[in-house]
This record gives sequence, C-alpha cells and structure tokens, in this order.
Amino acid sequence: MSLDAFLLRMPKVELHVHLEGSIRPATLLRLARRHGIELPARDEAGLREWFRFRDFEHFVEIYLTVSRCLLDGDDFHALTLDFLAEQARQNVLYTEAHFTISTHLAHGVDPDAAADALAAAAAEGERRFGVRLGLIPDVVRNVGPEAADLTLEWALAHRGDGVVALGLSGSEDRFPNEPYREHFAEAERRGLHRVAHAGEHAGPESVRSALDVARAERIGHGVRAVEDPALVAELARHGVPLEVCPTSNVCLGVYPSLADHPFDELRRAGVPLSVNSDDPPFFNTTLSGEYAALAATFGYGADELAGLSLAALRHAFLADAERAELEARFQEEMRALGEELLGQPVAVS
Repeated sequence: MSLDAFLLRMPKVELHVHLEGSIRPATLLRLARRHGIELPARDEAGLREWFRFRDFEHFVEIYLTVSRCLLDGDDFHALTLDFLAEQARQNVLYTEAHFTISTHLAHGVDPDAAADALAAAAAEGERRFGVRLGLIPDVVRNVGPEAADLTLEWALAHRGDGVVALGLSGSEDRFPNEPYREHFAEAERRGLHRVAHAGEHAGPESVRSALDVARAERIGHGVRAVEDPALVAELARHGVPLEVCPTSNVCLGVYPSLADHPFDELRRAGVPLSVNSDDPPFFNTTLSGEYAALAATFGYGADELAGLSLAALRHAFLADAERAELEARFQEEMRALGEELLGQPVAVS
C-alpha cells in the first residue's frame, strides 16, 4: 500500500483551519438555496470551479459570500457537522478551528444561537464520528476595537461551549496589533489561551509583535520568521509552535512553490511545527494532502510525518489527561498502520 493511504488513515490533529473557509460547495449551495441567496454558480461543479484560487481578492470574495449564507443556528450546525464529517474521513481526531464571530454579528446573527448551534454540532460530531472540536474566535485587525470587544465577550461567555482560545487575524501588513493589547491581556487574565496570525504577509517583526502584544502561545503561519535567524533561535529556544499551512502559503504568494517553502529549514532549526490546511476547499487541499505534499517535496518518510502529527497533538490546548490519552492512541494506531500498510511499524517519539 502507498504512503498516501497511510497518511489518510494516520491519526491527526489540526490547529489552523477556518470553519467558514472549510465549507464544501454542496453545503454552500444548500444554505444559499435555503435563504434565496444568488451564488456565482448554480451547481456543485460550477461552485468548485468558482472556489478555484485565483488571487487574494477572489479569496476574500468567496469568504464573504460564505459568511452571508450563514444566518441562523441551523446554518452553523450544518456547516460544523459537515466539517467534522470530513475531519473524521481523514481521521483528524481533534481540531481547533478559527471562527470569525464578529462578521456574523455584523450580519445580524444572534450570538447565543450561533454558540448553541456550534456546541450542539460539536457534541453530535463527537458522538457520531468520534472527533472533537475546539473553537478559536478571531479578533480581526481590519475591523477595529469595537468588534474586538464583542469577540472577546463572546469568547469568554462561551468557554464552556467549546471555545479554547482567542485568535488574532486580518491584514497584518496593513493594520497594527497594538489596539488589541488589552483584549489579549484580559483573555490571559481570564485563563483563555491566545494565538495570532503573523509572519505570513508581513515579516519577522509581525511575529515579534504578536508575541508581545497578543501574548501568543502559538503563531498561525509564522513562516517569515525564517528571515530573522535570531527570531528563529528564540522560537526554538522557547518552544513557540508555528501552525504552518504550506499550500495556502504558495497559493497566497508568500512563496512561489513548495520547494521554496522554509518548512524544512525551520524544522531543522528546531522550531516546533504543525501541519495544517487553513481553508482547504479554497486552496484545493486537505490535511492529508498537506502531509503528502511535504513528503513529496522534502522526502519525509512515515516516521517523520507521524512525528509531525504527534507534534500537533502536543501543541493543542488540551488538558494533560486528554492529551496523554490521545497520545497513547496515536502511538498504537501509527504502529499498527505502519505494519498493515507499509510493512513495518512506524516509530515516533
């Protein structure tokens, strides 16, 4: 059997994927028809073609169109359950997904209805598929402090409904982090984890700012840290994980190709890394496909790829007991899959 079959069935954790950006064409079509919203295409094949990445402006157009189709609890339930079914197909046992609640509030969505629907779908997904979901509501740099106030309020109110962290996203190259310092300080005071998109469209200074202003425990993307050797050494020394999305970085023009991507350089420098898909339908990828692309580009074998999967688990915002239980399961499944599909056990540590 092939390495691809091993990667599809390998137990995985995903830490950087956007819930709205994970919507499949069939789901979007169903929601748009339900609300009488006109889309650029009338069938799945047409939507798949429309989803095909062209440029950043087109990406934003799709994202905003998806958001306009998410109007009530039933919509959020359908989106989330469909996402968890796909994660289960790839044996992604735990996911921390970004979710931009402020966009939906601006469209008139009831905040409690959205939270209730997300929590119900997460519970159903765990019951039906055996996969778990944590949510990371995002403060969007572009939108301003008032929307950030609402995001923080929603995040703190719904920690018991699956919220695990406060995120920072938006245009890092055009909007500063400083206006949100107090939001992340309050999140830290209230025991909420913090993550931040940085080092994607802006350079190492963006990563340093995210660590300072947002007190980020993980950096979303972060790959342009490679431009500052001192920062790379600091990330490695302090064990600050980067949530790397290789295909997204290529599609969005951060690097011209996977061969030019610094994933392997960062890995060899000792920076903790996880593999992620970001907005999989928009970039025509999957989490399993990201692992396969790294194998093809950098020559990683099953042991190294399994080690990256285990690293993602170790970077997750899970209680120690839950992490230990999942790690034991990962180790056992990886060994068994290696023997079944590759003819030898997979050894990870």
